[in-house]
Amino acid sequence: MQFAGSHILSVQQFERADVERIFSVADQMEPYAHRRRVTKVLDGAILGSMFFEPSTRTRVSFGSAFNLLGGEVRETTGFENSALAKGESLYDTARVLSGYSDVIAMRHPAEGSVAEFAAASRVPVINGGDGSNEHPSQALLDLYTIKSELADSGRGIDGLRIAMVGDLLHGRTVHSLCKLLCLYSDLQVVLVSPQELSMPESIVDYLRAAGHQVVESDVLEASIAHVDIVYSTRIQEERFSTQAEADLYRGRFRLNQDIYTHHCEPNTVIMHPLPRDSRDHARELDDDLNDNPNLAIFRQTDNGVLVRMALFALTLDVVDQVDAHARDVNWYTQRRF
Repeated sequence: MQFAGSHILSVQQFERADVERIFSVADQMEPYAHRRRVTKVLDGAILGSMFFEPSTRTRVSFGSAFNLLGGEVRETTGFENSALAKGESLYDTARVLSGYSDVIAMRHPAEGSVAEFAAASRVPVINGGDGSNEHPSQALLDLYTIKSELADSGRGIDGLRIAMVGDLLHGRTVHSLCKLLCLYSDLQVVLVSPQELSMPESIVDYLRAAGHQVVESDVLEASIAHVDIVYSTRIQEERFSTQAEADLYRGRFRLNQDIYTHHCEPNTVIMHPLPRDSRDHARELDDDLNDNPNLAIFRQTDNGVLVRMALFALTLDVVDQVDAHARDVNWYTQRRF
């Protein structure tokens, strides 16, 4: 695809070569994300950060990624803090705010809303999640993490064995990741969920049409016995009509160190898009996994900055200028990535 000036709305925009391009640029961002170098390549540029649904990692990492490239961030969080609460349309909001920004990152609870906004925007828009539909930057950082974790054993993504566990009906992260995985070959995908929260049939069909082996299950232990990656998700309570309904499924597929030791292969990588639900009745990833070296959830969050820096550099067409605007940091920094 032509990245410069383009919206990033769905992983289905990408060919495999596009993903490899994003990952190559993400690799280039490593010294800047890890605070060894500073670049001001986006000095004077403004990111409009528009998050109409709660967010910590996605919102802050988009902002951090833009700041690390030298740009400035202007935030709108929540409907109550925007003119949408007064009845303004997405069209009007897009026309106005795109006049104040050079690129926009947006999250909205309604499916298709970010694409509707982007159609009226005068600058590139990156989808930070639209309801239970898609979350393309999360899928990219997840795949980048998978690639990085498998590289330690000399393997690539082709031939991957992955189990996705939890609320697969409402989980936009797994929806986007499944679509992205269809660019690769010979995968074994195990989908573990209560029947009521199973992966949408259209996505299962999409995986199978790509030639992947797909198994659906409601039993955790047997499903994670022979996989490279366990990708756990929380129950998406905000998608249920009541919390009591969500509580029916919370804690069903709880992975802890004992289950991991007895059922997973020794180097199985544990992933989660976060937040993980750490309340006692949930704990889809138990705290006793925190010292497990194969727990990759915080490496995922670090990788999110790299990938989002790459998306900004590509959409604003500054990839080849980043190093020319760089210098060493002049403050004390000691980080373990």
